[in-house]
Amino acid sequence: MLQALPFWVASLITGLIAVFYTKLFAWAEKGTSYIYNHFSWGFFIITPVCFILSWWVVKKYAPYSRGSGIPQVMAAVDLVSPGNLTKVNRLLSLRVIFIKIISSLVMVLGGGAIGREGPTIQIAGSVFRLVNKWLPSWWPKISKKNMIMTGSAAGLAAAFNTPLGGIVFAVEELTKTHISYFKTALFTAVIISGLTAQGMLGPYLYLGYPDVSHLSWYIFSAVILVAAICGLGGSMMSKLMLKLFKWKKSFKLRYQTILYLAGGALVMAAVAFFLDKGILGSGKELMTSTLFSSDKHTAWYMPILRITGPILSFTTGAAGGVFAPSLSAGASIGSVLSGWFELSSADTNLVILAGMVGFLTGVTRSPFTSAILVLEMTDRHNVIFHLMLAGMVASVISLIVDKHSFYDHLKTQYIQELNQEEDITKHIQGSDQQDEKTVP
Repeated sequence: MLQALPFWVASLITGLIAVFYTKLFAWAEKGTSYIYNHFSWGFFIITPVCFILSWWVVKKYAPYSRGSGIPQVMAAVDLVSPGNLTKVNRLLSLRVIFIKIISSLVMVLGGGAIGREGPTIQIAGSVFRLVNKWLPSWWPKISKKNMIMTGSAAGLAAAFNTPLGGIVFAVEELTKTHISYFKTALFTAVIISGLTAQGMLGPYLYLGYPDVSHLSWYIFSAVILVAAICGLGGSMMSKLMLKLFKWKKSFKLRYQTILYLAGGALVMAAVAFFLDKGILGSGKELMTSTLFSSDKHTAWYMPILRITGPILSFTTGAAGGVFAPSLSAGASIGSVLSGWFELSSADTNLVILAGMVGFLTGVTRSPFTSAILVLEMTDRHNVIFHLMLAGMVASVISLIVDKHSFYDHLKTQYIQELNQEEDITKHIQGSDQQDEKTVP
């Protein structure tokens, strides 16, 4: 009972924060729509200001709250040990929670193409880490690693309302430990956080119930094609973002970073103003419109916009995830391809879902997590084999671009940064001690 209680408390807190964050994120997106509908020219001012402010808040107060949050959790899982607790505290903390929420909300208000799901996972990992940290000394010892992994699964479950997705994510993406050691904690945490979110938001589906009945006999060919294209697209987008991160590291002066942020923001504002607002936001509106309206086929350039938007937004160094943007990019590719081949409404819906699975797999290299997430977001169990096929094809094809996932690269980068910071600190402390010894 005492060992289970911290998991239950942390799960409840995670569910409450996830609901609060979801509502704030939705209000920020509504703010973006209001600005676009009433004075879209305002994005030429608002977007650069929001991009720079989001980056500055992270840079000044919590550097490791930047980006998605999933690589930080992966790094924390690898680093958890008595000698690395300071490093883990940089990745998961109360400050990270606040800065993560503030930065991502400002980013979304400015039209940033980011999601809230990755940030929710880092927030949940921080909550579980803090609950474990604050336990009194007499409390039965609980594995810090299992606590963080369980929190991440609970965070994903609460963010997407996908309990199975949370469990599969923990197993496929995070854990190197046999699940039998913490399966009860994992299951109960996912249930409690998910039920808390459902109790306040209702038993919603992230996307709804698209029609995928009466599919054509040849639809597996279309699924394989869109999965292959999306797998390449997701991995290439990740590769480009990593190259931009590397290039930005060469910036010696702060004004260079500010120019990069302002330039990217102005590009997004110009595209939204002169061409299509589809480049803005997480892309959920695009997913729902293609799945549930009669106009299922987007313009040929929409996949370009849905890839460009996340690249410009994510590489700012502000907080924000790539889960939802990746799903929307895959949906746009599936929509365009199905229009070219003049597929039926049901076939189009399935190709869109397969595109979502394929693109997310190209980024994360987690085919089963991607398939289960899309399955639970739509409750379309009759196409589970189609979605799993899409995930597997995308996973294999993406190896052409890179053998490692986007998150793996970022995790390694964060660990290297933390180690370098520790070496610098030790060097400074050693110099100070040497100076003290030489003072007469």
